[in-house]
Amino acid sequence: MNTPDPHAPGEACLTCPSRFSQLRKLGLRVGESDFVIALAGNPNTGKTTVFNALTGLRMHTGNWPGKTISRAEGAFSYDDKRYKIVDLPGTYSLLSASPDEEVARSFLLFGRPDATVMVADATCMERNLNLILQVLQITRRAVLCLNLMDEARAHGIEIDVRNLARDLGVPVIPCSARSGEGIPELLKEIAIIATRPDTPEPRRLPLEVPGLRGALDRVESELREAFPLLPQPRWVALRLLEGDREIMDAVRSGEIGALAEPVAIPSTLSA
Repeated sequence: MNTPDPHAPGEACLTCPSRFSQLRKLGLRVGESDFVIALAGNPNTGKTTVFNALTGLRMHTGNWPGKTISRAEGAFSYDDKRYKIVDLPGTYSLLSASPDEEVARSFLLFGRPDATVMVADATCMERNLNLILQVLQITRRAVLCLNLMDEARAHGIEIDVRNLARDLGVPVIPCSARSGEGIPELLKEIAIIATRPDTPEPRRLPLEVPGLRGALDRVESELREAFPLLPQPRWVALRLLEGDREIMDAVRSGEIGALAEPVAIPSTLSA
């Protein structure tokens, strides 16, 4: 017989209006948003459940421009600010081995969301860390939503949330989106990250290959000179050295310069 978790919210807490008093689920009613939020994660992490918990059950679905990959958008209002949330394709990596990965990384890099919510499955963190670390190499305006905590507890899995947040350098919020556990805390962190005036440097992984650091510095310097507005030129430089075909073609054609131009992201939703 399972012992009830004393830290888990009870039914009365989950249904208490005060827990979500600042959240209004806008569904399709985006109109002009104050902030754009990206939702990223592996498949089967409960990402859609988190999306629904924030926006309501209704969403706009369509295809990304020039792609046949599904695109879902919705909106919510929190603390008198309107947030547009874009649900990126579920993917295990951002190395562009598939169209889904290409879409996800292009939006994170060139769409420049104000905050990124990384949704991970608390029952198998190891499988999720690959994508998490790749996202953090692009942006640290991010929060980790450690979803499915109820299932993790049922399997006797314990996660040191404080040390995980310290090691990753971003907030980590334990959640069970199906019941609403952790959603108020997640909303608070999204608002803090989206409104912060500075942009923290992305995470840099140690480079152990001899000669790689020097080559990376040279390519990054040339990218900065050729494309002054390019976001995260070091990440792009690393992809070039790894022989990433999509990035190589975009640099060779100059298309990456146009992508780097900061533009407003139009809403595909009805107001």
